[in-house]
Amino acid sequence: MEALEQRILKEGQYLGNGILKVDSFINHQVDPLLMDACGREFARLFGGVGATKILTAEISGIAPALTTAIHLGLPVVYARKTKPITMPDQVYLTLAPSHTKGRMVELIVSPEHLGGGEKVLIIDDFLATGATILGLVRLTQTAGSTVVGIGTLIEKTFEGGRRALEHLGVPVFSLARIVELNEEKIVFA
Repeated sequence: MEALEQRILKEGQYLGNGILKVDSFINHQVDPLLMDACGREFARLFGGVGATKILTAEISGIAPALTTAIHLGLPVVYARKTKPITMPDQVYLTLAPSHTKGRMVELIVSPEHLGGGEKVLIIDDFLATGATILGLVRLTQTAGSTVVGIGTLIEKTFEGGRRALEHLGVPVFSLARIVELNEEKIVFA
């Protein structure tokens, strides 16, 4: 998606160790018009998969998941990283490594909001190694639901995440696919 790629080139910062800082428009400060355009594009790409719910991870996946949900007319559930007291005692929980946090994080979903028989579209900010998305897949499967598609704003193709998801047999779309990332340049597929 041209608008997203241009924004990454203009404001994205390479921090080393494979980390791309995009917090001026996705991760900390959110550009709602850009996220709306991304959500519209995800709705176009996934309109035919029959999703009944969108699942994402707290916090950076919420904006693109929400705008996608608006365009598809679906509810959004986000996996929490800490369990609030308002959540029931029995929850769906998995662990996933966080590249930016440098540690394992919990992904927690209440069975009140992700039940059996749902057709789940996963939307997130990044696809790198695929670890977080595979955590969301595990939560979906534990709930007795089925993943019907995966969409990410930015994919770092050189980290192998797409290969890690191939066995799922669902469509995977990334709006900006980076094939090279270093101090001097960002190259898109």
